[in-house]
Amino acid sequence: MYTDEDLNLAVKKGVFSAHSVEEFRQLVSSSHGSSSVDEENFHLVGGFNDIFIVIACALLLFSSLWVLMSINESLAYFVFAALSWGLAEVFVKRRKMALPAIVLLLTFVGGAFNFAGPLLGDQSSYAVIFSTAVSTLAAYLHWRRFKVPITVAVGTGTALALLGSSVMSFFPQSAGFLLATLFLCGCVAFALAMYWDAGDTSRTTRKSDVAFWLHLLAAPLIIHPIFSNLGILDGNESLSNMLLIVLLYLLMTVVSISIDRRAFMVSSLVYVIYALVSLFDHYGGVGYSFAVTGVVVGASLLLLSFYWHTVRSVFVQRLPERIQVYLPVIKKA
Repeated sequence: MYTDEDLNLAVKKGVFSAHSVEEFRQLVSSSHGSSSVDEENFHLVGGFNDIFIVIACALLLFSSLWVLMSINESLAYFVFAALSWGLAEVFVKRRKMALPAIVLLLTFVGGAFNFAGPLLGDQSSYAVIFSTAVSTLAAYLHWRRFKVPITVAVGTGTALALLGSSVMSFFPQSAGFLLATLFLCGCVAFALAMYWDAGDTSRTTRKSDVAFWLHLLAAPLIIHPIFSNLGILDGNESLSNMLLIVLLYLLMTVVSISIDRRAFMVSSLVYVIYALVSLFDHYGGVGYSFAVTGVVVGASLLLLSFYWHTVRSVFVQRLPERIQVYLPVIKKA
């Protein structure tokens, strides 16, 4: 198995010419029926051996954690994190395995988080703040060493969690302020995602993978505060709110198409389904509203998926050129 990163390295080392690699990519794209830039690829599993290694690592890590917990909790999580780093040296740094890289990153950062908490005592109001700060540092060190694409999103997430826990510490009774903070954090994550996306509009390098995970982080942080502020989850099912949710989803769909990322559509799907079910149930008199909603939403998404390239071309070509240069290139199927 090889990736676009491997092909780029081969070009850099003079094994292949840039022209031949580009022709190869076009050949693969045409044989698959769509261009690689529009498939939103990311490297997750290189083969079943990845799954085998993850199972073995999980057995070693969690068994060690269980044995050492009876001795000392902080020691147990320290060894847990240290083992995660050591295994990453073998399976990430040397063998470049995708799924173990993701799992070992999460266990390392999670181990660092749980190691730091008890150091200040369980009753300390600053325990969560300290833990998120340590886990952010852990993610940064992991990125410097292993360059796993998801690490930037995890580090951003822990840094934003640090900000959120600080806000909750200073304003414990202000839920509205927390929602505003989450929304701003989502905007920061989205800006970072677009920064990485703009550095690889052809989506052939690690930067595109980094942007994918950042978009996956940013989408719920932006969407949840908006819909929660409407009071939908608290039973506020007015017609105006339901229609507003549908309109917001259409706006997010336009954004998703323009940046060629489906994260916003997927993250807000549960809200729009809830809104449509409520509309059909309360104002349409349909007894099987959920089934009708499923048919409408499912058919719409399938239709959009089929004409994704055409619709995206229409949207992007109408944007100012200074914006188009930061968006993924348009390629015909």
